[in-house]
Amino acid sequence: MSEEGKQSAAPPAPPATEDEEEESEDESEILEESPCGRWQKRREEVNQRNVPGIDNAYLAMDTEEGVEVVWNEVMFSERKNFKLQEEKVKAVFDNLIQLEHVNIVKFHKYWADVKENRARVIFITEYMSSGSLKQFLKKTKKNHKTMNEKAWKRWCTQILSALSYLHSCEPPIIHGNLTCDTIFIQHNGLIKIGSVAPDTINNHVKTCREEQKSLHFFAPEYAAVANVTTAVDIYSFGMCALEMAVLEIQSNGESSYVSQEAINSAIQSLEDPLQREFIQKCLEVDPSKRPTARELLFHQALFEVPLLKLLAAHCIVSHQRESGANLIIIQTFHFMSHKYNINMCSWFSNGLI
Repeated sequence: MSEEGKQSAAPPAPPATEDEEEESEDESEILEESPCGRWQKRREEVNQRNVPGIDNAYLAMDTEEGVEVVWNEVMFSERKNFKLQEEKVKAVFDNLIQLEHVNIVKFHKYWADVKENRARVIFITEYMSSGSLKQFLKKTKKNHKTMNEKAWKRWCTQILSALSYLHSCEPPIIHGNLTCDTIFIQHNGLIKIGSVAPDTINNHVKTCREEQKSLHFFAPEYAAVANVTTAVDIYSFGMCALEMAVLEIQSNGESSYVSQEAINSAIQSLEDPLQREFIQKCLEVDPSKRPTARELLFHQALFEVPLLKLLAAHCIVSHQRESGANLIIIQTFHFMSHKYNINMCSWFSNGLI
C-alpha cells in the first residue's frame, strides 16, 4: 500500500465492550410470538414518532421470510370498549391487509389479544429502515434552502398515487395521520406512506393527538366534525407538500407549535405561482373545496406536457383508432413516462386515466 493509502485508511474500529454486547443480546431477546408462531417480537423498540393509535412498536422477525418487520400494538383502555367495537375494528384491519400498492408500507397480519382486564390488537407491518421524509428534509436543509423542484414533483406524485388508491377503496380508507414523519423515503427515491391509523381505531384507544409539533398537519374539521372524509388527507398532504418544498416550517420556539402565520409565510416564500396555488387548494378551510388526490395528480404543478407534443399525441391516437390503436396508446404512455418522468402505466392500472 502507498504512503497516501496508509494515511487515508480508516483506523480499525474499537472492539465492542462487554456492556455493548450484553445490550445487543438483550435487544434481540424474543419476548413474545404470534399465535401461528411466524412472527417473533423482540425487546428492541421501533421509533414510531408518536404515531396516534399505536401505543407500542417493536422490531420483530418473520421466521418464514427471514426478514425484520414491525410488531405494532394498539391498547384499548378497557376490555368492554374493544368488545363494543370488535366487529368494526376487524373489518378495518381486514381491509388494510388487502392493500397492495408500491407507495404504501405493507400490512401483513393482525390478531386480537383479549385478557380479563385489557384488550389489544397486534398488527405486523413492513419495516422501513431507511428513515422518514422528515429526517431526510432535516439533512437536506443543512446545505440547501429549498427542495429541488423535480424531486418535489416526484415525491408529490408518489404520495398522491397512494392516497388516490386508498380513497378509491370501497369503503374509502382515510389515512388520518399523514405527516412527513409517517412518510418514508428509500435510498432509490421510492416513497412509501405508512402508519395507516384509521379513525375507527384512533377514537377508541388510549392514545390521542397531543403533539404540538404535528397539530398543523390535521385539517380544521377534525375538532368539529364527528365523521371526517378523505378531504382530511388532502389537507395533510398539502402541509406535507409545503414542508417538502421549503424543507421546514418554522415553529413557535420551545412549544414546537406551528402558527397559521408561519404557514402563510412559508407559502408566500415559494417562487413558483403554480406550486403556491397547488398547496393553497389543498389547504382550503372548507373540505368540499379541496381537490381529490386524483385531480391533484393532473394539476399543472405536477403534470405539464408541452401543448404541441400533447396535441401531436392526440392526433396520432385519433388517426389510428381503427388499426393498432392500443399499440399507439402504449407507445404514447411509454414516451411520456420516459420524457416527463411520469409513471403513466401505474396511473392506467390504478384507473387514474
